[in-house]
Amino acid sequence: MPLQFKLLRKFTPWTSETLQAAVFFPDQYEEDDAGYLDVPVSDSKHPPPELCPMPPGLSPQQIIRRHILSTIVQSERSYVESLKRILQEYKKPLLEAEPKLMSLRKLRVVFHRLKEVLQCHSMFQIALSSRVAEWDATEKIGDLFVASFSKSMVLDVYSDYVNNFTNAMALIKKACLTKPAFLEFLKKKQASNSDRITLYGLMVKPIQRFPQFILLLQDMLKNTQRGHADRLSLQLALTELETLAEKLNEQKRLVDQVAEIQQLAKSVGDRNLNKLLCGGQRQVVLCETLTETVYGERGQILKSKERRVFMLNDLLVCANINVKNQPDIGSLVPVGPKYTVKWTAPLLQVQVVEVGQEGKGYDKDTIIFQHPGSKKASSTSLSTKIYMGPPRLYQELRELQQDLVVVTQIMQLISTLNGMYRNLNLAVARDWCRALQRLVRIKEDEIQSANRCHLRLLLPGKPDKSGRPVSFMVVFNTPNPRSKITWVNQLHMAKVALTTDNQPGWFGIEDDGKTKGPFWCPLLAYRMPMYSPRCRDLKPEAALHTPVQSSLLGVSTASTCLAQGYLWIGSGREHGQGQVDLFSLNRSFPRLVKSFPVSSGVLCMEYIPQQSRSEEDIDCPLEKPADNPIIVMGLQDGSMVGYSGVDMAAQSLFTCQSPGGVAVVCLRHLLALVFAGLQDGNVAVYSRSAEGSWDWDCPRSVKVGSSPIVSLLVVDDTMWAGCGNRVTLIDVNCFTTRCLDAHPDEVVSVTQMVKSGGGVWMAFSAGSNIRLFHTETLEHLQEINVVPRNTPFTAGQRNILVTCLLVCQGMLWVGTNEGMLVTLPVPKLEGIPKVTGKGMISLNAHCGPVEFLIPTIGSLDLELLKSESTEDVHVCPEADSKDDPSSPDPVQDLHQDKKQGISLCYNLHSTSHLPGHLLSAGEDEVQDSGTSPEHGIEDGSIYEIVDDPDVWVRSRSSTREAVRREKVSSVAIASGGRGCQSFNRDFKATIHTNRENMLLIWQIPLTL
Repeated sequence: MPLQFKLLRKFTPWTSETLQAAVFFPDQYEEDDAGYLDVPVSDSKHPPPELCPMPPGLSPQQIIRRHILSTIVQSERSYVESLKRILQEYKKPLLEAEPKLMSLRKLRVVFHRLKEVLQCHSMFQIALSSRVAEWDATEKIGDLFVASFSKSMVLDVYSDYVNNFTNAMALIKKACLTKPAFLEFLKKKQASNSDRITLYGLMVKPIQRFPQFILLLQDMLKNTQRGHADRLSLQLALTELETLAEKLNEQKRLVDQVAEIQQLAKSVGDRNLNKLLCGGQRQVVLCETLTETVYGERGQILKSKERRVFMLNDLLVCANINVKNQPDIGSLVPVGPKYTVKWTAPLLQVQVVEVGQEGKGYDKDTIIFQHPGSKKASSTSLSTKIYMGPPRLYQELRELQQDLVVVTQIMQLISTLNGMYRNLNLAVARDWCRALQRLVRIKEDEIQSANRCHLRLLLPGKPDKSGRPVSFMVVFNTPNPRSKITWVNQLHMAKVALTTDNQPGWFGIEDDGKTKGPFWCPLLAYRMPMYSPRCRDLKPEAALHTPVQSSLLGVSTASTCLAQGYLWIGSGREHGQGQVDLFSLNRSFPRLVKSFPVSSGVLCMEYIPQQSRSEEDIDCPLEKPADNPIIVMGLQDGSMVGYSGVDMAAQSLFTCQSPGGVAVVCLRHLLALVFAGLQDGNVAVYSRSAEGSWDWDCPRSVKVGSSPIVSLLVVDDTMWAGCGNRVTLIDVNCFTTRCLDAHPDEVVSVTQMVKSGGGVWMAFSAGSNIRLFHTETLEHLQEINVVPRNTPFTAGQRNILVTCLLVCQGMLWVGTNEGMLVTLPVPKLEGIPKVTGKGMISLNAHCGPVEFLIPTIGSLDLELLKSESTEDVHVCPEADSKDDPSSPDPVQDLHQDKKQGISLCYNLHSTSHLPGHLLSAGEDEVQDSGTSPEHGIEDGSIYEIVDDPDVWVRSRSSTREAVRREKVSSVAIASGGRGCQSFNRDFKATIHTNRENMLLIWQIPLTL
């Protein structure tokens, strides 16, 4: 049957007003037949693509690529058939039905843009057929995806469809409720199909299509060797599809957000709140169905009920879910619940309280607790311990521990007896100890379970009769530990977004002068001076972040800290000594913990992680000194200094001199080599022996040029060295070189290089343009001006230069000599990192050049993330940890199965140091604790964290453990430069300081 194609209309972004109009005024979305251009496509002339039989003699990689191509062909054929089914089996009968089951206007809204979606993929299928026919000769598919899905009309069509999807489902739901004949029609259609798929199941497929394409192309790229003619095309195709999917996801998020707020506004009885919700100023940050649980004084559950909790950008709303009298149409179309608002609270007054931490940070004299829903407030003051949720768990745990200490002393006394007694001997005493150990572990696991999926929120209430403020605690059970971490982190981020520095925080470069919503941009979390007032002559030159991985942080602390680890900042003076400053990032704000001098100004730093140990060496208790991570610094006087990345005492491990004593400008580590870019145009290469020791005295020298090596970059198994206007690629296996002309002007030098995916971005010593090169073919792919001249920030400014480059979390960060910070969107996958959207300029900037941009990325290693529910509590063995910040020795394991990592001090004692076997309530589960999907070795959230988590004691982590652990990534961006200023909505600057060197920290939400 021939298809009629039409010219596609210009895409108009949908707003909340147009979304409402789509439902109430569907005539605005009628098809415009005047825009059609008839292009008959016959199935007989253009049959679906078919892959010919596999020829003999293919390599294994070619066979895999053919299988992936076959999957693409089959999935595309199935997708096109699904689109045809919607139009032929649903739209056409509904249009021809008499009497009408749905008006023509509503039908146009329900099937809005479906025909155009089918047209796009029918044309793609025609091109795919020709490409499949010649596959064995060309083996190229990436360029077809680029040509088919990089067109703006594809985004227009899919955007309209995705934006309209919620309204289409609402109309279908309404028709099912009001017209039994329409409901019967849907049921008959579903029953008549062999696959029993519903109309909703068919119509949701366009929303899922591009993520499917991305997975298939990722598999194809993995099985395409370097140098293949299809490789660059596949990378570009991944970029186009990821960009398209990201834009559609963002539009779908905005549409769903409008629908959620509209549904919530309908249930609000307060007119003022209803007006606020409908004013368009509220954004849904997070919403989820949680279970509210109310406990009695003895810990028994009094009641439990599901609530819908909405976190708006400045308000927390809890609503009852009304499920009574809901129609039985859930199998055909999703039925949205109705809400009744129970309570609301300003976000700034909401606090997360962990078990055992009640009373910390609150005014004990003015706050009174009450259970939610209780008629009278409890008069219990915070001066005595309040146990909300599972009560008195810590008190009961302490009592058991005290009893265990007494029984241990009794056992020691029994061992001194001279006589033999029937019920008074060591065997009986050991049984007592084991029984108490079991009870202690049960109690510890109860506390752990209480914190793992229980979200406790302290909310403001109405004052009592005496005028004192009353707060009440609500306890929500989250579906899984990930959900709780998300709520704690998003609540923290939403509070940061409400600060004056982030109201607004960013300006859209090409967005008609509009500022960006604070929560969807990086948030300025903190700013502070780098140095004390007596060190203002220092200038920051280099910085790095030393990461740590922890399984022992409490959820609240881990979800609100900047990133786990330390920020090292190296500085120098015009003449004289340099200085290194260490900042702890284990809180929600950075804290200076140590400063020490070095012989000369620090020009560069490099973090060298610990050497991976072989399978035979993993269980070896002896450690080699070179195994620990080290920080290498290059100084102005030509020396290189190494410091331990574990011991915060900052004692120098080694000092060596560069060849010729010239200044060390840049450092990079790759495999068992350290590359040092020198002032005289040479690269010194230092190697590590098989035993793990570094040879800092006899480096290999590679001549690159006569200009200073100002930038080094690791790209796979090559080191890129920027010297003048050229980049030299050094093969680390044979030290052969090849060159890339990065800029046509010989006077211009490469100053910055950063890699992302299959490309490298470069900045230069002149101009604000940056260039993108392919890592494999060295082809020049893109060039952009990061700071256009027509922005309010660049008025009257000349010679804007790029001083820093960074790619992190899908954003290309650019620092300039004027102190401005620019972010540009780039893909996150392994495609080509082309700039794919509009840039933003931060309204918080430095007054002088941005000296460094450093990503501080910490990973939270939580075994509790393996739990998918709050059911089936398991127990596990533990190990003791001691607080000795001055000791460089690692913490030794007391149990062979103990997982290792960073440990904090505990206010409670563990039980693994006690005599006897490590027992638990379920001994069989303990033996298999390593493979339990529910629970791992102690996560530390059952303990109260000490007041100062800035200094940690580190123990060795196994390579095998790192592979199987789940991670939660915390990301913050640190920038350093002279001064600090902020701009308001009228772009008027407020200079906070223009003399001191300032450290600015931008925080990004956790990545789960």
